[in-house]
Amino acid sequence: MGRVTTDVTGVPVPHHMDWPDLPVKQQPSWDDPTELAEVLATIAHYPPLVFAGEADILRERLAAASQGQAFVLQGGDCAETLSGVTGPNIRDRIKTILQMAVVLTYGAGMPIVKIGRMAGQFAKPRSADVETRDGVTLPAYRGDMVNGFEFTPESRRHDPKRLLRAYHASTATLNLVRGFTTGGFADLRSVHMWNKGFLSGPAQARYEQMAREIDRAMRFLDASGVAEAEELRRVEFYAAHEALVLDYERAMVRRDSRTGRPYDTSAHFLWVGERTRDLDGAHIDFISRVHNPVGVKLGPTATRDDVLALLDKLDPEREPGRLTFITRMGAERIGDVLPALLESVRDEAGSVTWVCDPMHGNTFTSPGGYKTRRFDDVVAEVRGFFAAHQQVGTWAGGIHVELTGNDVTECVGGVSPIDLDDLGLRYETLCDPRLNHQQSLEMAFQVAEMLEQGER
Repeated sequence: MGRVTTDVTGVPVPHHMDWPDLPVKQQPSWDDPTELAEVLATIAHYPPLVFAGEADILRERLAAASQGQAFVLQGGDCAETLSGVTGPNIRDRIKTILQMAVVLTYGAGMPIVKIGRMAGQFAKPRSADVETRDGVTLPAYRGDMVNGFEFTPESRRHDPKRLLRAYHASTATLNLVRGFTTGGFADLRSVHMWNKGFLSGPAQARYEQMAREIDRAMRFLDASGVAEAEELRRVEFYAAHEALVLDYERAMVRRDSRTGRPYDTSAHFLWVGERTRDLDGAHIDFISRVHNPVGVKLGPTATRDDVLALLDKLDPEREPGRLTFITRMGAERIGDVLPALLESVRDEAGSVTWVCDPMHGNTFTSPGGYKTRRFDDVVAEVRGFFAAHQQVGTWAGGIHVELTGNDVTECVGGVSPIDLDDLGLRYETLCDPRLNHQQSLEMAFQVAEMLEQGER
């Protein structure tokens, strides 16, 4: 985590901020208003999960990325589960992101801003409010913050107490993340240790070769008397999730006791998705009112007018680091859509950090009924993202990837290829398919080569 520079014990804001009554999408249908009110009152008086000073440092890091002086790596689960909040799962996700960051740093020669899709990514938008199986219709699964995946009336009830469980699960996750990233686990002398217990493969072999080179550099620094630098022992690591369930997000708003500014203390960085980014809707209004760095997903239908209206609403002062646009165009469309969009807003959007989500535009259903993505499509979209920025003369600021540290079989392809017939072997996601550890590491090598070759 970033160093804290302000005192944010936090004054709860929900009872002091007037949230306007605006159209809102993708919200739970809580059936007990009294129970909901009690839960939200409890959350509103719980301690913040992150601090304003940390969020402010992340703004500085994102500002550097907006100017081509850093690169953002954001990764983690599509949708976290309460049962998945275990030490090994969190450790392996952190290891994967740290390994990817080292590969990118080594290849690109620039700082990598590390952001996890974790400690709050417990809710997901859905295309339908209900699901029908064998003639039985129940509410759709909206993530463990709202209801359960099991197809029973009890499980699918929108239960406010799950908001409390999500808060506590996020607390436990962040506690372990802080321990890993500041307590020695992230020390660059541990680059070999991060690989232990993972399956061998081409990506691991390339990583081990790079790790040996880093070891030699560390020995040189040791001999020079500078290897005890704090920056070599710890890393800044930030938490992010989609600001979807507004009851929870509003209850987590606190005012910085030094500046009086409101922050959503559920995460350092929050974004609004493609389905909820209506300019006059409650989600965009919410993130316009908090001082965190924020993002908005942009699909292939996004227009110049959309982008400029969002800029004016969310970043009227055009402050670098405040606003990130996360594009999700699809490998087949990004080359046709993104260059023209970037060109049309280049003069007005110079303060924006542009990040590529190469996952959500490349999903399809396999013949066996599994939702999946092709590794080659994911990499192709990133390559198209870099090419678009190079063509227009803007900065490719980072990537936003759904991944896991586990050896799952959810996306097809990669150096150790997963075939369509392999998807059922370890298909564990409850929502969208994720890159496994080997695919994530291979992607990092390919992106590092793009950075090294100046494709950005």
